[in-house]
Amino acid sequence: MKSKFVEKEICYTGKELSPNWIYKNYHIQGDSIISFIGQCDVKIENMVDIADVLDNSPIYSKKMLHFIVEHFNIQLIEGILRQRALVGIARDVILNEGISSDLLYRKGDDLFYKDGKLSVSIAAKSINSVLIHFAMNIDSTGAPVKAAGLKTEMNLENHVKLAQNIMSLYAQECEEVINASCKVKGIF
Repeated sequence: MKSKFVEKEICYTGKELSPNWIYKNYHIQGDSIISFIGQCDVKIENMVDIADVLDNSPIYSKKMLHFIVEHFNIQLIEGILRQRALVGIARDVILNEGISSDLLYRKGDDLFYKDGKLSVSIAAKSINSVLIHFAMNIDSTGAPVKAAGLKTEMNLENHVKLAQNIMSLYAQECEEVINASCKVKGIF
């Protein structure tokens, strides 16, 4: 699993959640995870979460720490499990920064801090891969829901380090899962 932090700010619109987007834009082929900082502005026409479309709930955040993951040769259900592993890893990394486990919790595929929504996340199947977008608010001001931010509410400043730790641990987890699947004797 390859990873890269992209230094340039990118506004995530939902169009980035497409097959081979990482390969086409960053020349990283195969299973990969990238991270970047930028605004999030997903209009209804670019949403893949049908529940949000039916609720007419576009997604907006002034500034987020984004992750896009692409896995090949897996089914959507495995992609959703990997998505939840990524969210759990992000929570663990933030807890290691001194945030109280009483205040930061996971519900499904999202993180919450106190009573504010810290993250957005989706996993979707493309024609040849499973794609995951996971992002955490850095600045929660102006969000359309009660939100929390890494900087505004949690006073966490080093977002690049957070991203690198999350990507490294996620790649390690994926590798360990593959290795675990290769070391067991089949049962007949």
